[in-house]
Amino acid sequence: MRVLFTGADGYIGALLGPYLIEQGIEAVGLDTGFYRQGWLYPMRGPRPAVITKDLREVTAEDLEGFDAVAHLAELSNDPLGQQDPQLTHEINHGGSLRLAQLARKAGIKRFVYMSSCSVYGIGAPDQILDEESPVNPQTAYAECKAKVERDVSAMAGDDFEPCFLRNATAYGASPRQRFDIVLNDLCGLAWTTKQIKLLSDGSPWRPLVHALDMCQAVHLSLTAPPDRIRGQIFNVGSNQQNYRVIEIARIVANEFSGCELIVGEPSADNRSYRVNFDKIGRVLPTFETRWTAESGARQMHDIFERIAMTEEDFRAPPYTRLKMLMKHRQSGLLDDKLFWAYP
Repeated sequence: MRVLFTGADGYIGALLGPYLIEQGIEAVGLDTGFYRQGWLYPMRGPRPAVITKDLREVTAEDLEGFDAVAHLAELSNDPLGQQDPQLTHEINHGGSLRLAQLARKAGIKRFVYMSSCSVYGIGAPDQILDEESPVNPQTAYAECKAKVERDVSAMAGDDFEPCFLRNATAYGASPRQRFDIVLNDLCGLAWTTKQIKLLSDGSPWRPLVHALDMCQAVHLSLTAPPDRIRGQIFNVGSNQQNYRVIEIARIVANEFSGCELIVGEPSADNRSYRVNFDKIGRVLPTFETRWTAESGARQMHDIFERIAMTEEDFRAPPYTRLKMLMKHRQSGLLDDKLFWAYP
């Protein structure tokens, strides 16, 4: 199998390429290169070739010779997406739908889309949401995920096999690290400041999943029989990893001893949801989450020690998506539509 995976230089993509190669798949990456400045630590193993191209400029010719597409490349979180919601919709919804259409036109059957549990938005306090639950997106980022699911699933048929992975909030170490996601951020704060400072009271629910468990889900979705995945949505994570934010903070505090835990006031951000993850294990029975928040926090602690991470490293623009794109914009490297403008 020859697979094109987009977002190859992102947080998940930096792990996914080597993971797929180790599983015997010929993986080729595609990435526009927004975050290539950031390389928190080197990693052993094979690395895929990467095509440098904006998602919006991909052509049918770029897709020739591939058997499948795994699509990760989008503006990748809520704060970034809210900067310019219209542009977020153009890139994340319009660009992703266009890629699926090009893939189908090129004769590629398998299309794996990295969606997000953020489509659930706000759940009732006693509600545990599954793939049949109504979506309730609260941000442009989440709205686009729901729209791509809707529009690309309508393309499913004998000649096209899309599936949709609604990932829980990611955590864990990656060479292209992100510190703008909850567990990673709290670990970085604990290591560099000896304080774990919550911006809310910690009551919202957030399901978590390790980045490598997400890679496992992509691989299984690429290789499963068509009838198992065609048009299907899978929540990716585990029932045991539905946490309140305060619980995540306490797990981090337990790993990074000697830290002060500071809890804030209730936040205006009302996103909170618990998720049921039974379906993926039932339909793709070899899937199992191999990481927990505890082992993920230990992994982060180990990496910080090995590289002697400083607060300057932790706060560097490449490891926070919004900071990096704002830096590119302010320097004139990116234009208002986030196309490269220099030279």
